[in-house]
Amino acid sequence: MHWISPFFTRASYRNRHLSVQFCVLRTFSSYLQDEVIKEVVNQPLPQLGAATEKEKIILKTPKGTRDFSPKQMAIREKIFSTIISCFKRHGAVTIDTPVFELKVPFARYLAMNKITNFKRYHIAKVYRRDNPVMTKGRYREFCQCDFDIAGQYDPMIPDAECLKVMHEILSALQFGDFHIRINDRRILSGIFTVCGVPSNKFETACSTLDKLDKVTWEEVKNEMIREKGVSPEAADCIGEYVQLHGGLCLIEQLLQDPKLSVSKLAMEALEEMKLLFEYLTLFGIIDQVFLDLSLARGLDYYSGVIYEAALVHQQDGHLMESCHVGSVAGGGRYDGLVATFDTKQRKVPCVGVSIGVERIFSIIEQNTEMSKEKIRTVETQVLVAAAQKNFLAGRMKLITELWDAGIKAEMLYKENPKLLNQLQYCEETGIPLVVIIGQQELNDGVVKLRDVITRKEISVPKENLIEEIKRRLEK
Repeated sequence: MHWISPFFTRASYRNRHLSVQFCVLRTFSSYLQDEVIKEVVNQPLPQLGAATEKEKIILKTPKGTRDFSPKQMAIREKIFSTIISCFKRHGAVTIDTPVFELKVPFARYLAMNKITNFKRYHIAKVYRRDNPVMTKGRYREFCQCDFDIAGQYDPMIPDAECLKVMHEILSALQFGDFHIRINDRRILSGIFTVCGVPSNKFETACSTLDKLDKVTWEEVKNEMIREKGVSPEAADCIGEYVQLHGGLCLIEQLLQDPKLSVSKLAMEALEEMKLLFEYLTLFGIIDQVFLDLSLARGLDYYSGVIYEAALVHQQDGHLMESCHVGSVAGGGRYDGLVATFDTKQRKVPCVGVSIGVERIFSIIEQNTEMSKEKIRTVETQVLVAAAQKNFLAGRMKLITELWDAGIKAEMLYKENPKLLNQLQYCEETGIPLVVIIGQQELNDGVVKLRDVITRKEISVPKENLIEEIKRRLEK
């Protein structure tokens, strides 16, 4: 069986369901052998049975991948929990599609199932075939979180909600200040047209423009002229527009621009952009949003509004984009993609947002290390301990009752652990409560319940123990 390799050529989190897929038809076993196993040992694979004691296997993960420790996974699970909670709060249902696809997953799913209205989220590992930049959270294997609204609705209402979702998630994660840049491919198309750029050079010129957040306008301009065939006059004209950014005032200014008014498409997009900004004001997120005419997002399936979020920092009293990390979320409108997979070319308008989990994780992990915040790697609520020997059976019976009551509980895997060791384990792992049993407690029909932080103990009738534990955990 053959299929297209699941590795993508484009940006890290730019819509798994849309990512342009690369490459060679190969069997999965062949791919694993060539791309993964060879990287692990960093040498040609030996014949089975030919290994000798002198051969040394280099233990490492494949290029562009990584392991996550329990501490790191605790951070990641908190991030995913925040994201999923937001997606569900906005009424999205979840789906799953194969990790390897002959066609683009979400658009294929809609077309194949003849779905015309759908709000969904999808969280999964995805892959791409390019050079990773581990320090910037760019990997070959990474996790992507997508939220999409498909269907024919009134202009800019779903788009505004996608931006609201992005804003809610980035705010809730509390990893730093951010701003959201917005543009519209139709505005860009209008700018390029009135500046004299032929339509067949629009996409390639856009891919160059997309670099403007990383390099200067002069560098972008020179590439447009020398490599993309854009005339110097057209490039200068483009420069007058793409270096503009602002809010509603800029939109009004552009609507009155005599040169741009020639483009009906750009005027239509600006009217809708004005409506979008009104909705974002109602959603209470307008302060962190601005129109940036340089934003292009290189993928050519975008048909309307596009947006990206990036971290910012203060420098000389001005907000500056944090270029060492790059964008942490992005998305846009792609109204024509589903029709390319439908035999009758039926359109299903779509808009979505994708959260760059790996970059966000890298930032939060660094912040955690700098703050020296202690991260709990277990969620255990109670340790069942014994103060004397020969109470393994009693601990096992008691912990079973706690598990059956839905309480997260542990005990040490020794027949006769020392009480001090049991209490130290609680302090090391952050377990808040300890239930202590002994002969005296058994005779009196009670157990001791100890608060690990305050070290205060009380005797609780055994029949009231679960109720008391739950009461304390609810505080």
